[in-house]
Amino acid sequence: MADRHGIPLRDLEAAALEAGVVPIRYQRNIGTIGVEGQLRLVRSCVGVCGLGGLGGYVAEELARFGVGSLVLVDGDVFDESNLNRQLLCTEGDLGRSKAEAAAERVKAVNRATVLSLRGRLETLEDALEFFSEADVVVDALDDVPTRLLLEEGCGALGIPVVHGAIAGNTGQVMTIFPGDPGLKALYPPGADHGVETIEGNPPTTPALVASLQVQEAVKVLCGGEPIRHGFLLVDTAANIYQFIPLR
Repeated sequence: MADRHGIPLRDLEAAALEAGVVPIRYQRNIGTIGVEGQLRLVRSCVGVCGLGGLGGYVAEELARFGVGSLVLVDGDVFDESNLNRQLLCTEGDLGRSKAEAAAERVKAVNRATVLSLRGRLETLEDALEFFSEADVVVDALDDVPTRLLLEEGCGALGIPVVHGAIAGNTGQVMTIFPGDPGLKALYPPGADHGVETIEGNPPTTPALVASLQVQEAVKVLCGGEPIRHGFLLVDTAANIYQFIPLR
């Protein structure tokens, strides 16, 4: 019907949900977020900054949840070191743009999703431009200076950032609203990377942390209670899930 009448599929889904008709693809979501929650997701725009270990999972899960619009940001290409943990990286994708691979995967999962692809985030002006239409942005980056830049840009836009980071068997997740204690309370001055450069990144940790980030984004969009004023520390080897407050 959408193709026949030239109506964007996203708009058709929204109209159906407004009428109380749930598309089959979203019916298994309704028990947890309700019809109103699904409608909010379909109408929303989420930025995903970084499309590697965390971001590949994040982009796919957001598409499966039914988020209507995604801004996919990454200027990098896949290399062989990505094969152990990055969902979108296959041997046939080496040298391929991560943003292009993410876009192809998202469209294969949910063709209703409206996509905007962007390159590397380098300046505050980039952040203000890339995420001007976003309701929330997921930080799936791997270096501290760019994370801080992203947080600054989103603060200026008045939108929250869902931060996630991994190192070995541990990970951390928190949602930062403008004015909240943020990444400067988490990382020491002058930090460039976290301890992941020493501990590495096995395949299981990004899958878990990315899913927690998606859940945070959904809570923001659907009116839940995200993790704020501190971060959730997870340790998959020791089975630890602990909230650490920030001041």
